[in-house]
Amino acid sequence: MSDSSPRILIVYTGGTIGMVESEGGYVPEPGTLQALMDARAAFQADDVPAYDVLEFDPLLDSANMTPADWLRIARTIRDHHESYDGFLVVHGTDTMAFTAAALSFMLQPLDKPVLLTGAQLPLNETRTDAQGNLLTSIVLLGDYHDRFAGVHLFFHDRLFRGTRVTKVNADSFAAFDSPNFPAVGTAGIDLDLEWDRVPAPQRPPRTPVVTALGTATVSAFRLFPGLDAASLENVLAPPVQGVVLECFGAGNAPARDDAFLGVLRDATERGVVIVAVPQPLRGTADLSLYATGQALADAGVVSGYDMTTEAALAKLYYLFEQDHTPDEVRRLVQTNLRGELTPPGEVPPALGRARRRLAGYR
Repeated sequence: MSDSSPRILIVYTGGTIGMVESEGGYVPEPGTLQALMDARAAFQADDVPAYDVLEFDPLLDSANMTPADWLRIARTIRDHHESYDGFLVVHGTDTMAFTAAALSFMLQPLDKPVLLTGAQLPLNETRTDAQGNLLTSIVLLGDYHDRFAGVHLFFHDRLFRGTRVTKVNADSFAAFDSPNFPAVGTAGIDLDLEWDRVPAPQRPPRTPVVTALGTATVSAFRLFPGLDAASLENVLAPPVQGVVLECFGAGNAPARDDAFLGVLRDATERGVVIVAVPQPLRGTADLSLYATGQALADAGVVSGYDMTTEAALAKLYYLFEQDHTPDEVRRLVQTNLRGELTPPGEVPPALGRARRRLAGYR
């Protein structure tokens, strides 16, 4: 396809952006999103690239999203890879960060950009964030389809790496943040991308291979004061293969609780991979910093550094799908594969900037 006339595929999976009110609350309504876009002149403006909408059936509230749905999205992108220059996955906000992380590991190599977006209010509401999120995502893909690749999430005028983003607010238009890695782009009067923070595509682009996620058994568990070791033992029981352990502070846990540590030790000796991530939004799990963290390391827990829970879960799914041994998974989970973690001692990337004036469709 010509760089002068990019074409974008919008993969509409559901979510608030195309919902309508019903007696049981908001529900996704087939055909609604495309009809609303067709009725708005902004989506037909000259500087908006050509796009097609592929609507899933059934449409999903993202609370119902499963790994099987991740696979369907990934296969849709792969199957249409040759026909489009960029892909926009329109998704509900509740589990959008999980899907962004999953697609980042499932699609490899990925030499074209894939964005996820959605909205906190439906497109047919008078006061909504839907049009800005959707329209800017389409324009961004059209303008820069040949300049960056990989999975990203665009929301409320900020572009985030797909493996670094998490939902932080259910009541604000600024619903997402990337606590441990700076946003890779911002949209105001100008559309700015930080080129050193985004993957560059290979040319010619290669059709991605899709790795299915979901056959492995992984889970997440959040520590809390007064934890009964039996609760954790249930989470770690067979057939579980990996668990993301959301720890206190910088990767700490109750080091005086012998029963708790014994449960961890027994599980790791059976081959369960336990990855420590911090409960606070910002920071890294450094198991060597405090004695309470060192106790986890002594029990066989490995640090996930500054990964989000979403990225750590997706990564465990992915690594076990590759038939790695538990020791290999423990090593690779601490290796930066898709920009999901900052290795110890590494500093944020240098800045590089491109600017495009957003004027024609505002």
